[in-house]
This record gives sequence, structure tokens and C-alpha cells, in this order.
Amino acid sequence: MIKKLLELFLLFFTIISLSQEKQILISGKILDSIGIVKNANIINLKTNQGTFSFDDGSFSIFVHIGDSLQISSVQHITKKMKIRKETTAKNSLIIRLKSNTYVLDAFELKRHNLTGRLGIDIKNIPTDKKDSLLRNVMDFSNVDFKKKDFRIDENMKAKPPIVNTVPNSFSGAGASVSIPFKDKESILRKELNRKKAVPYKILSTLGKKFFFDELKIPKDNYFHFLDYCNPLGIEKLHQENKILELIKIFQKESVPYLKIIKKE
Repeated sequence: MIKKLLELFLLFFTIISLSQEKQILISGKILDSIGIVKNANIINLKTNQGTFSFDDGSFSIFVHIGDSLQISSVQHITKKMKIRKETTAKNSLIIRLKSNTYVLDAFELKRHNLTGRLGIDIKNIPTDKKDSLLRNVMDFSNVDFKKKDFRIDENMKAKPPIVNTVPNSFSGAGASVSIPFKDKESILRKELNRKKAVPYKILSTLGKKFFFDELKIPKDNYFHFLDYCNPLGIEKLHQENKILELIKIFQKESVPYLKIIKKE
């Protein structure tokens, strides 16, 4: 009896674990008090996968029940939301952001009698003040013009030539330019984010109906199907806006792909 109860408990625990691990594709729209919010960043904090809202404020992202989404925009207060079972049951989420108010430091505005025209304003400056300013600027009484400083020429002659010792740097005529490590890291991160956003852009361009209804690709296999088609240059075709060629590739490759996953 105890053995049967233990087996039932393990089976129940396995079913719960599998249901929690199932990926779900949810769609939504980002709004604020004025209207749609485009180019907002949506990140799944558990999987670190992200996307962004398009020009109409819409977005799509894969989640598990229990994940947390972070929605951020430059002009809005960052918002976090928990993915619950009732959240996934909705056809489209409506997420509203609050505008961020920036408070400037106080400053003192002093009154002056200037008109903004140099010819008029210079006449209003007292003569003695103008004379004192010119006297300080044009005072060369301590300069010995007969004496020449030969150290300048010697220093220039003794200066060693510029040698580029920084790897991965660009050198030109008489100068060298290196790319700092932080800039390289920033470039790599931008490229990685761009590659992560490609599947969501393709899904937004062709639509869920095309992949999941017409091609019969299971939702959980969407990313796997794109990896399967990736050697055919789908990313470049999408970047060049060659949508018809993309559609032909997906239609052709979906047939053998479905046979492969069916065997598995």
C-alpha cells in the first residue's frame, strides 16, 4: 500500500513538473495614458530571453507559469509582472506603463541689462572695466622675446615614433586608434540582443497563424524549427525584407521537419 502511494506521489510530482516546464507563447500590447508604447523592452527574468514592442505596441514572448516579466522604457517607470495560469488564458495582455517624471535641479535666474546684440551690449560696459580686462589679457611685460627656448625643438626630435602595440586596433598615418574592451563588449552585447530578437521579429512579420495553423509547427518547437532552417540564411533574408523567399523556405522545410519530430 505504501509502495503504491509512493508511486502515485512520484507520478503526480512528475506531471506537475512537466506542466510547469511547458513553454507558452503569450502576446500583448504596451500602453500608457497617451496611447501605444513602442520600442519598450520586455525581458523574461527567469530565462533571460527578451523582445520589444513594435510600432503598434504589440509583442510576443515565450514564458512558463511562474516566470516574471520586466517591462521597461526610457520615458516610463519599469514594471514587473508575474505569469500566472489566468494570465496565459488571455488571448492578448494589456500592460499599462506610468510615465516617468524627471525633476530638474533648481537654478537662479539673474536679471541683466543685456539685449543680446554685441554692438549695443559692449557700449553698456563701463570704459574702465573694458580697459582693465584688455590690460590683463594683453600684458606681455614679463615675456623676454629675445630669449628662445631650444628645449621645444629638442623634445620634438627626441620623441619616439608612435608604435601600435594594442591588439585589434586600427592604425593610420601617424596615429593609432584602439577599441576599448568595454566598447567591444557593448558591440557584442548589441549583436547578441539583435540575434535574440530575430525569431520574435519573424513571428511578428509572418504571424502565428502561418507557423502554428498553416505549417502545423508545434508552439513549443518554434525556436527549434528556426534553428533547423537557419543554415538556409533566413536571418539575412529577413534583414533584407525578402519575405516571399522566407515563406517558400518555411513551407518547404516544414514537411521534413514535422516527419523528423514525429519519429522522435
